[in-house]
Amino acid sequence: MNPSGSILPALLASLALLLGACATTPKPPATPAPLSAADQAKAMQRGVNVVGYDPLWRDASKARFKPRHFELIRQAGFSSVRLVLPVAPFAKVAGDPLPDSWFATLDGLVHDALAQGLTVILDDHDYWICARNADDCRARVLAFWSQAAEHYKDASNQVVFEILNEPNGAMDEKWNALHAEALALIRKTNPTRNVIIGPAFWNNVGWLDKLELPANDRHLIVTVHYYLPMKFTHQGARWTPEYVNTTGVTWGSPEDYAAIDKDFDAVQAWAKQHDRPILLGEFGAYDKGPMESRVKYTAAVARAAEKRGWAWAYWQFDSDFIVYDIDKDEWVEPILRALIPARN
Repeated sequence: MNPSGSILPALLASLALLLGACATTPKPPATPAPLSAADQAKAMQRGVNVVGYDPLWRDASKARFKPRHFELIRQAGFSSVRLVLPVAPFAKVAGDPLPDSWFATLDGLVHDALAQGLTVILDDHDYWICARNADDCRARVLAFWSQAAEHYKDASNQVVFEILNEPNGAMDEKWNALHAEALALIRKTNPTRNVIIGPAFWNNVGWLDKLELPANDRHLIVTVHYYLPMKFTHQGARWTPEYVNTTGVTWGSPEDYAAIDKDFDAVQAWAKQHDRPILLGEFGAYDKGPMESRVKYTAAVARAAEKRGWAWAYWQFDSDFIVYDIDKDEWVEPILRALIPARN
């Protein structure tokens, strides 16, 4: 009797079952290859700030911003969105965990934006707390990123973190310490995700020399905001007492254009010296200003950024400074065309 004669068929049958299982078992998704900071900024290119003060955070049924708006944004020629995240209203005590419903809303936004091929910036926008109390700010920023970094550690490499919008006031002199601490926390779960950090004093272009970054972390994008001259860009704005009653200020003289070039040349020199890509994370002119001047200003700032190879994100889609009128369900064409000239 040959024992192998009875064993071989069983072995072959087992092998067939094993091979079949391997063929049908789905493979785990591959971890996306990291993008360099420069390539990430290039992919961002032209962006717009969205959803910051939308009712959707508290009640989805009252949302002004809808998933279809991401498609409209892409079709118009934008390639990125900066999701303005109001965190403090939903974690009223520093360190409180954010509710599942908050992350569910954010997850939906991230999913819908990525589905349109847009780069997504997650921006902690609680700068107003940081202006008042640096210690409370620190606790909140670290608590947020301890949750968000873990939550999105396996997200697409088209998701970018921005540690804090416009640190200012009480945070000005403590910002370098806080962003270093937050970055170290993020790197525990997101070692190669690109992270956006800007200077203090409202991400001011004049404060870049005060910004301290870890030289060995090359997955950083530096952001600045630009609203100069404020007398023009914030005329009539209710939150700026010095300009709320200002009206009729125009923009567009040769000196006005030269001022942008001077400011942006200084940023570009810093960027080259430190080998960091730049995101112009906010710019625009408030709705109360003369439209002709707003169009000139918006186009001039956008083209000046593009000329230097920067990404930019316009402030903002809805609410004020708007480029899309949700109530009328249409683009504010003069501002849109200032940002993205029509293709011939």
